[in-house]
Amino acid sequence: MKALTLTAYNQFEYGDAPDPDIADNEVLIAVKACGICGSDIHGMDGSSGRRIPPIIMGHEAAGEITAVGSAVSKWKAGDRVTFDSTVYCGKCEACQSGQINLCPERNVLGVSCGDYRRHGAFADLVKVPEHILYSIPDEVAFEQAAFAEPVSIALHGVNRLPLKEGDSAVVVGAGLIGLLVVQALKAKGAGTVVAVDIDEKRLELAKELGADASVYSDENAADKIRELVGNPDGADVAVEVVGFGPTIQLAIESVRKGGSISCVGNLKAEVPFPLQAVVTRELSVFGSCASAGEYADAVEAVASGKIKVEPLISAVADLKDGNEWFHRLHENKDGLMKVILKPQG
Repeated sequence: MKALTLTAYNQFEYGDAPDPDIADNEVLIAVKACGICGSDIHGMDGSSGRRIPPIIMGHEAAGEITAVGSAVSKWKAGDRVTFDSTVYCGKCEACQSGQINLCPERNVLGVSCGDYRRHGAFADLVKVPEHILYSIPDEVAFEQAAFAEPVSIALHGVNRLPLKEGDSAVVVGAGLIGLLVVQALKAKGAGTVVAVDIDEKRLELAKELGADASVYSDENAADKIRELVGNPDGADVAVEVVGFGPTIQLAIESVRKGGSISCVGNLKAEVPFPLQAVVTRELSVFGSCASAGEYADAVEAVASGKIKVEPLISAVADLKDGNEWFHRLHENKDGLMKVILKPQG
């Protein structure tokens, strides 16, 4: 098969790679579309430490089954599928309680972090265990289905919050995940949703996708948010989708006493934390890691149009040109959102 392999940091090679050998409980998938994730960009340059070369990255994907293992009975060749990015055991205490994202055996497609190396979907073929597969409705294009993974992350980030119908919400960061979070909040019944960013075009898109208002992130952002949600103490909930000190600070400043913050962003390993504000205002802060059971809902949300993904696609390109698109995304000069790579094998 052909694959796009990270052979050294910031260096890709497109060429031949061994076809995956499937185990009894696995299926082989001909990849039809795979999105470039922000974590792949940070993996490419070595900043995350989770894409140690050589590795075939890619975990936001969809395709068609070409072969199944001897123990697989639910799936067959020709089935259109997408799949969770998380490979979990399904047997441990965490998995049995529904917290598959906390499985001690958890690993992620397209990740090489020292503890394991699992090649991903920037290739003609990828293998996955059958228990992480999800069927794609016929009317959903592969490019749309590849969004199931980031949509599931947005849904999980919202599900971590004690959100009640009509609650006001702030989304700090209007990048791709933030724009999906805006839609996930509205789909779950949130009232006023305010998007915050430093990019005016992204703020415009946030409003097109359902945000009731937008705020440019500056020193007065928290005051503007309080005014927009109609509460001088702040919004009921906030979702932080960056993972940077100032944005964490803003999310905490933006919620009312007793409010809640879901932390989805993970840009920095450590950030300054306003502990006194959290303690004295009795705020609840929830970490949100990947997804945990939201995948089927993500596929349904894309299929039904409850969460719109087409406006987020910046380009669909041939996998062999992936090196160029990775570096364009890394340079971040073009305002690109999601770039989807399509193998031609």
